[in-house]
Amino acid sequence: MGMNRREALKGGLSLGAMAAAAFGAGKTLAWTKRRDTRPNMIVIMGDDIGYSDLGAYGGDVDTPNLDAMAGRSVRFDNFYNMSRCCPSRAALITGRYPHRVNMTGNGTSLSLDTPTVAEQLRAGGYATTMVGKWHLTEATPLPDPAEHLKWVNHQAYQDRDFGDRRTYPAARGFDYHWGIIWGVCDYYDPFSLVENFTPVRDVPKDFYLTDAISDHAVEQVNKLGKGDKPFMMYLAYTAAHWPLMAPENVIQKYLPRFEDGWDAMRKRRYDRQVKLGLVDPKTNPLPPLDDDYANNSRTAWEALTPEHRAEQVRKMATHAAMIDVMDQGIGRVIQALKDSGAYDNTVVMFLIDNGASPEVMIKPGYDRPSETRDGRKVGYGEYPGGIGTELNQTGIGSYWASAANTPFHWWKAESYQGGIHTPFFISWPAALKGRAVKPVAQGTHIIDITPTLLDLAGITPSQKGAPMDGKSFAGALTGKKLPGPRPFFFEHYGARAVIDGQWKLVSLAPHGPGQPYGKWALYDLVGDRTETRDLAARHPEIAARLAGEWQGWAKSVGLKLRAEPPAPGGFSD
Repeated sequence: MGMNRREALKGGLSLGAMAAAAFGAGKTLAWTKRRDTRPNMIVIMGDDIGYSDLGAYGGDVDTPNLDAMAGRSVRFDNFYNMSRCCPSRAALITGRYPHRVNMTGNGTSLSLDTPTVAEQLRAGGYATTMVGKWHLTEATPLPDPAEHLKWVNHQAYQDRDFGDRRTYPAARGFDYHWGIIWGVCDYYDPFSLVENFTPVRDVPKDFYLTDAISDHAVEQVNKLGKGDKPFMMYLAYTAAHWPLMAPENVIQKYLPRFEDGWDAMRKRRYDRQVKLGLVDPKTNPLPPLDDDYANNSRTAWEALTPEHRAEQVRKMATHAAMIDVMDQGIGRVIQALKDSGAYDNTVVMFLIDNGASPEVMIKPGYDRPSETRDGRKVGYGEYPGGIGTELNQTGIGSYWASAANTPFHWWKAESYQGGIHTPFFISWPAALKGRAVKPVAQGTHIIDITPTLLDLAGITPSQKGAPMDGKSFAGALTGKKLPGPRPFFFEHYGARAVIDGQWKLVSLAPHGPGQPYGKWALYDLVGDRTETRDLAARHPEIAARLAGEWQGWAKSVGLKLRAEPPAPGGFSD
């Protein structure tokens, strides 16, 4: 698995060793004392965070640590994910489209025949560790719904695993894992929490999951940062995935920032993005809020009752507070790297699994509790009460999600930019010191992370299992040439897209199981990144070519195709 190459790199030709020489022989850093001077690597993933939530991307949330990291990083301005939690995670740790590795939606586990990046890095001499959300193990409910709810409520102990333990992180290449196996949980009393294979049955009274994830990440950095091996950490936060839960003092800070509503927030963020140079208003106008999926809230902000307005403000303030606490934790992780001497030779990546989510849950079941451990009822719906505490299981809803994804259309689970376009930036102080760091305009994809990590480690990717789809973009950090442009493909529950150069062909998710695909729409991403002008009717030949590319890809990954819509040629009018 690339061992000969690794040994050669350890002899002094690794990217880490070259960075050490560039940094200066007089420094006495921990990693320069190691025989193996390859870089440490940390991949930080946020959850259901909008494109514009971070301050560096025009947001209202205080994210000083991520903003500072973005300022000293290589920024990728056209980076894409797979539009939803588990497919994006599968693509990240395998380098394959999720369809190739059995991760197309809920109710499946990551296939065992394709190696993860952690398995390959560990075999190549790395210490590997994971903290946070896994969501790649099939979550099987108990047959009796009432007994299942008692289990999820922590009211009835079940002497069973949370899924097939062969699919747990600790069985898929990670030396250590602390976090949740399933995808959703109470932040104050999480379900499916494990340490390696052992369930964590109880947590302290002052427990808050985001802080606990950060604390465990700091512990791992303190342990591994001074070790003999380079290390790779996958730090997968749950923030800001629903349910909306955050410390009250942090929520209070944000209440005044969102009192003027979602339209004002969207405009405010767009104006900041223009000033930051992220958006050119001449070619990328701000689309209107998307509200087709609104849950019991199909009226303008001004038409809401004062009581409902206050609840909506509290929703967005809690979402912001969840991100704020995550950023504070990331700051502690960075400080731990500095304290251990590992900071300069650590590659740190930050991305998000998908855009902000419009989801508003209306009832308990599956991974959603009906009561707290001590029997208090949990609220659901648009206005559940108890937002910020463990007495709610709601999300921000479609209007706030659309505003959080400024300047883009749509949201999580859709293949429009609001669903698949994520901020992505990489810091590596030793290698980037003294270099002019320019944004990378070329398109890159979450499937490219595994081959990049392996490239940085000097490990040839394994040929086992499904064919590798990703390409290494390590050249963006080392000054070498990037792989040539290529098409990127997307599909989740029938929402689909293909991006090939300047052109993007996309359709919304079907209206239900068994329904035809939505109509194709065509956008020129060079002149219209915000997807406001559908050009399918003007360029039917381009739309037809891209539709053929998507169909060919879908068949190659084993996707069962739906019927096309009855419109002529399957394209929008």
